Amino acid sequence: MKRYDNLFINGKWVPSRGGEFMEVINASSEEVMGRIPAASAEDVDAAVRAARAAFQGWAATSVATRAEFLRKILQGLTERVDEIGQTITGEVGMPLKLSRRIQAGLPASVMESYATLATEYPFEEEIGNSLVIREPVGVVGCITPWNYPLHQVIVKIAPALAAGCTVILKPSELAPLSAFMLAEIVEKAGLPPGVFNLVSGVGEVVGEALAAHPEVDKISFTGSTRAGKRVAEVAAKTVKRVSLELGGKSASIILDDADLPAAVKGTVNACFLNSGQTCNALTRMLVPESLYAEAAALAVETARGFTVGDPFEGQAKLGPLISEAQRERVRGYIRKGMEEGAEVLIGGPESPEGLDRGYYVRPTIFGRVDPTSTIAREEIFGPVLSIFTYRDEEDAVRIANDTLYGLAGAVWGGDRERARGVARRIRAGQVDVNGGRFNLLAPFGGFKQSGYGREFGRFGLEEFLEVKSLQM
Repeated sequence: MKRYDNLFINGKWVPSRGGEFMEVINASSEEVMGRIPAASAEDVDAAVRAARAAFQGWAATSVATRAEFLRKILQGLTERVDEIGQTITGEVGMPLKLSRRIQAGLPASVMESYATLATEYPFEEEIGNSLVIREPVGVVGCITPWNYPLHQVIVKIAPALAAGCTVILKPSELAPLSAFMLAEIVEKAGLPPGVFNLVSGVGEVVGEALAAHPEVDKISFTGSTRAGKRVAEVAAKTVKRVSLELGGKSASIILDDADLPAAVKGTVNACFLNSGQTCNALTRMLVPESLYAEAAALAVETARGFTVGDPFEGQAKLGPLISEAQRERVRGYIRKGMEEGAEVLIGGPESPEGLDRGYYVRPTIFGRVDPTSTIAREEIFGPVLSIFTYRDEEDAVRIANDTLYGLAGAVWGGDRERARGVARRIRAGQVDVNGGRFNLLAPFGGFKQSGYGREFGRFGLEEFLEVKSLQM
């Protein structure tokens, strides 16, 4: 069991002023696998004061020095990649092979990208008679989710530190252990006291205190749309900058000239990754009416390959969901889909056979889903795919855009230029064309109620910079 009794504030491990703790539950065994402090508002204030005191010195540190610190953190992440992967598999339930590559490996790649970018980015430029300077926004509060717990942390703190900001991190209380491991890595890297601070606990206490604190200059939040709205509301009272990366209901449009087997397989894979606990999951598959029967059969065939089981044993492609509450939420949506008349092609609300312990859900595909139904419109955050039919290209774009969300999407087509044209019409921050690979240097973020602001590459760095002009 990983037991952390202290918070990391001002370069030291200190007890929480509240003196309370929270248990971390293994998603596949339902047993306690860790313990963390439940921070109080007083702890948040101490962390913010430490970050404020450290800000001026860190902001004045050369970019090359900041980049070197990032590389030291990168080294620590790389050295502990197996331990991180094991830990997150326990917390979240992603199969260990994937967890080592995605949950542990991807954060290291992001850190490396910002260590490089920091030394290449033009922090100053001359425009006419002005010198335009980009300088750090200040003290940053980072509030991160449980589905990719370390990845979402690094996506925020790497550019924040590269920009010259100081940070207070509040990880999800459901999957916080990798954040404490990161704090150990930061301590070993020798970051100046107060530059990075860790306060764990529930959002209603720690998140609220961070968002409301007058000495916090910016909040970077990833999580549900409901929680994001609350963060923005609280932060508005002190007019601090806010970035929100929220929910999604992403559509995958399969055009009539697409490679149908590849398109269906790619969509199902993107829907079921991490047991569907992915904000940009392709949860709506749109196919021409004439191709529905074939596409549905291909989707079911692909789904049958997603065996459910213990994420540590190496056989299963799907592990459990994060918690009992999340499992019941997803099962509730599956039942709702059935009640509203969608056809269950595979799966259902029953527990997978032989898995009496752990928060497991059957991978489920609904066919001929009504675009106005609950499962068509609300984010489920589980391994549930809905298939829709459309009349023509115009109808497909209309259905894809008929959502409160706009985080991601996909288009599949034999004519690349036609597919690109359809992708341009989707109101979402990132659209894959024919399975285009994820790019760490391209911007990621949402339209509409999927949030605002961007992460990754220079776009993510600029979220932590203020722009100043000196008139010469």
